[in-house]
Amino acid sequence: MWEMRVLTQTAEHILRIAPAGIPRATVLIVPPLFEEANRTRRTLVLAMRALAAEGFAAVLPDLPGHNESLVPLVEVDLARWQDALAEVISGIDGPTIIASFRGGALIDHKAKAAAWWRLAPVGGASLLRTLMRARVSADREAGVASSLEALQDEAKSGPLLLAGNHLSSAMVAQLGTSEAQGVEPLRSVGLGADGIAGTPLWLRAEPGEDAAMAEAIAADISAWSKTCGVS
Repeated sequence: MWEMRVLTQTAEHILRIAPAGIPRATVLIVPPLFEEANRTRRTLVLAMRALAAEGFAAVLPDLPGHNESLVPLVEVDLARWQDALAEVISGIDGPTIIASFRGGALIDHKAKAAAWWRLAPVGGASLLRTLMRARVSADREAGVASSLEALQDEAKSGPLLLAGNHLSSAMVAQLGTSEAQGVEPLRSVGLGADGIAGTPLWLRAEPGEDAAMAEAIAADISAWSKTCGVS
């Protein structure tokens, strides 16, 4: 048995899925950033249900500027996302494990947690290049000449539209230099034989779903929690 609720204890919505009774701990899901969040959300929710079956509560907050948030993305930068996660976790009773996916690992270190778990963490510069290349490709199809260098220069003087995302100069600058920060205890895993079996949903053109991957994520987090004394 598990329950699912949408909470609004902060300015943003928080999806919570929990088992009946007192959970072993809470897993705070930090989704990938930008369009990757939409492509993976269905699988993340499946992972939350699998975590509930393992006895955990799982929460998935909307980052400011993402999903149902009323905050314009152009008003957000990485620092604001870090503060938002710290606020969410401060309102959670009991031990919390942070589970971050892809670019989510760039913003998970400021929040206080008992342990961290990261899947396929990626640097901000890599995310930014992907967004800029998509913009250059779209410009080319529209008959507009652009380049990565020209977009970098444009971002210094004002917001930049990249793959449907209006990013502030601060966001672009922070992405260009941001890397996942060291935290302890940490388990960082990838996809494949030595990590989580599954597909890189963030590379798909449309949102996808991988139920087996969701189960594997929950099982790995559950096993990791025991090594950290969270059980």
